Amino acid sequence: MAVQSNGNGSLDSHVKVPVPQIKFTKLFINGEFVDSVSGKTFQTIDPRNREVIAEIAEGGKEDVDLAVKAAREAFDNGPWPRLPGFERRKIMMKFADLIDENNEELATLETIDAGKLFFLCKIMEIPGAAETIRYYAGAADKIHGETLKMSTALQGYTLHEPIGVVGHIIPWNFPSQMFAMKVGPALAAGCTMVVKPAEQTPLSALYYAHLAKLAGIPDGVLNVVTGFGQTAGAAISSHTDIDMVSFTGSTEVGRLVMQAAATSNLKPVCLELGGKSPILIFDDADVDKVTELALQGTLFNKGEICVAGSRVFVQEGIYDKFLLKLKEKVKNWVVGDPFDPTSHQGPQVNKKQYDRILSYIEHGKKEGATLFHGGKPCDRKGYYIEPTIFTDVTDEMKIAQEEIFGPVMSVFKFKTVEEAIKRANATKYGLAAGVMTNNINIANTVARSIRAGAIWINCYFAFDRDSPYGGYKMSGFGRDMGMDGLKKYLVVKAVATPIYNSPWL
Repeated sequence: MAVQSNGNGSLDSHVKVPVPQIKFTKLFINGEFVDSVSGKTFQTIDPRNREVIAEIAEGGKEDVDLAVKAAREAFDNGPWPRLPGFERRKIMMKFADLIDENNEELATLETIDAGKLFFLCKIMEIPGAAETIRYYAGAADKIHGETLKMSTALQGYTLHEPIGVVGHIIPWNFPSQMFAMKVGPALAAGCTMVVKPAEQTPLSALYYAHLAKLAGIPDGVLNVVTGFGQTAGAAISSHTDIDMVSFTGSTEVGRLVMQAAATSNLKPVCLELGGKSPILIFDDADVDKVTELALQGTLFNKGEICVAGSRVFVQEGIYDKFLLKLKEKVKNWVVGDPFDPTSHQGPQVNKKQYDRILSYIEHGKKEGATLFHGGKPCDRKGYYIEPTIFTDVTDEMKIAQEEIFGPVMSVFKFKTVEEAIKRANATKYGLAAGVMTNNINIANTVARSIRAGAIWINCYFAFDRDSPYGGYKMSGFGRDMGMDGLKKYLVVKAVATPIYNSPWL
């Protein structure tokens, strides 16, 4: 795949937009860009203007079969799993360098395909993807087993071996970061893989595949099949020659992935699913600071983030002051062209998501919540929605219970620590939570009491490649990032041999 920018074109006349010329939009199988077996294509749409960016090869079951065959051959007989760890590290480091060298092209693809803010992609997300690859490259030669102290006359040790061929199914809200956090550790472990990017945002994964080949990753190790979840995704989940599936997406689709994995070859799965994360703000918090954290926690990436802190619980002593500060801050929140550096929020990813968010806003109004701010589409071409804030929300309302995945915040009032904990846990999800207080006792109690995979105290979105990330309850299981993100691509083998006439057991 190749992308060129001419630096012209714009959604608004004052914004310079690098318009890419997409040359290759084929599948990437066994080191080559190829057409789908069926010859079918689908369109990927620019959410800024609802225009077609490119026709993408539509992969199906036959294409997944070809990709898995290439990955299986590369795993069973190819060099990648057999390379010394330091050799894999060197190639992965080259891959990361190429990502940095192609930063602007990748950032442009993310902006036109997903509506993400260009400047954040350029300074955070693409460099972050490169650093995630480097992080796991550094672990490639540090995969060690243990020597076992056996209870009988046996010598024992463990080996940590690559699990095999992995299927990665990644979502549309953070295409680059999700690609890196799944592909990076799998490569370091010595696995081979088939990646299915989201049909809404297929472009960057194809570009990463191109860079991987330039870096020297052998043919068949990394394959990319673009297509739809119900066809290509289902084929990956049910394929009997795939050894493990890592999926990030909705809870509903996660169920289907798990069912398909169980009914095929009982392959293990890692599921990072939906969320309805609470932010708990106590009376002693700095109102100005926590208002900004709450606003960012809900509206960052247009609210299209699974850990969005969309349920904001504010203790009654500062509730009114919080709302005043919130209204002041949200008035300065700019919804606009994602290539414009003054924009805080770009368009939603596509029409389906746009309509879904607007329908939830209508539900909130019908159920009796008070529309405190926003609630309407923006008067411009593209899938833009105003930041929306509801007050007088009750815990059983649809907007309080279901993941909206858009720029919609619900604000609640509470009295006691015990009440805050109980209401924060009153959800089927358990992905993340924020705790805003200067009282260490409250912070410790609440952090240990909330059933969620990540607790952020006096901060939010405190992601780090060294910190494991995943959910409780219906937010899934398994972990990405950190060394836990590497372990899931390894299997433990125990080896034992008898020992004779040794003075020690």
